[in-house]
Amino acid sequence: MTLRDVPVGGTATVVKLHGEGAVRRRIMDMGITKGVKVFVRKVAPLGDPVEVNVRGYELSIRKADAEMVEVTV
Repeated sequence: MTLRDVPVGGTATVVKLHGEGAVRRRIMDMGITKGVKVFVRKVAPLGDPVEVNVRGYELSIRKADAEMVEVTV
């Protein structure tokens, strides 16, 4: 399951980050790392971006980047 698949109002724990190089580094710099809990606040009408709460702050992440974050509910 990826972060994109988590329903609005759901909480998930990050298991693994996919992707390579600068993309993976950018996701990690946003605070999305292994073991962190992520709460999905809302999704834009067309599905992009996804707004999440992570480590006490709000973050908007692209659908493509959310697919690189493997989570467990």
